[in-house]
Amino acid sequence: MTTSGLTVRAPASSANLGAGFDIFGMAVGLHADIGTGDAPDGAQQIDEHHPAREAFALLGGTGPIWLRCNIPMARGLGFSGAVRVAGAALAVCQLAADPTQAVAERSNDILDVTTRLEGHGDNVAASLFGGVTAYVDPEARPFAVGPVLGSARFVAWIPDVTTSTDKSRKTLAPMVDRASAVFNIGRAVQFALAFAHDDPAMLVDATADRLHQSARLPLVPGAAEAIATGVAAGAWCAWLSGSGPTVGMLAGPEVADEVAASLPDGGHTKVLPIDPNGAHLLT
Repeated sequence: MTTSGLTVRAPASSANLGAGFDIFGMAVGLHADIGTGDAPDGAQQIDEHHPAREAFALLGGTGPIWLRCNIPMARGLGFSGAVRVAGAALAVCQLAADPTQAVAERSNDILDVTTRLEGHGDNVAASLFGGVTAYVDPEARPFAVGPVLGSARFVAWIPDVTTSTDKSRKTLAPMVDRASAVFNIGRAVQFALAFAHDDPAMLVDATADRLHQSARLPLVPGAAEAIATGVAAGAWCAWLSGSGPTVGMLAGPEVADEVAASLPDGGHTKVLPIDPNGAHLLT
């Protein structure tokens, strides 16, 4: 059975979250909406070369589709992952007898296809399942997010430059020393335990990293300053979002605006919630 007139929404994401390189992801409150049929006002028709179209087609979707999106491209906020998840989810909804259950029932298929297209599963897992996730190949493991950290704000400092994930990865060393690996394991465990205990105090230093940020931060003028300034202003932790250039941080809702106001010139800021919903059919 095919169904027309459907729209799926998927959130943006911040990946790595410091020490969780290619593993951790967080869904945040910017969104990509993809629907079947002709584009409504404010949306664009998607051509055959668009990343969402490829994901849509691989899971059996047919016919014209459109995109409405407020996720900036090439800024480290998971644009390609979000549109691929939305496109794949739209396909399974289009083909399902009950579209309202299709995303949940075929989440493994969506994750598999979008991870292969992206080349890593951290962003797509967060966009698919929402909240905070760990991608443990080939599965995604959602974190339990309690009321304290669930009410946190993701503060983004977004420079007016773009980055390429592929080019950024080429700056990373092919091997890491044992001390750095142990350091990152400890910080990643600390980050996960902060959510397990719903304790923001445990996030302090939990996003420190020795695998990728030291190579990537110098490529983004102001990024290291933004991390230091945001934490000094009251953020619990800060990190380079994906491969950058965006810097992300978590802060309590009572100080989030103050943290945003403290960040350096050279970029604009957004104060966003953690998105708990992930990809879903809009009704």
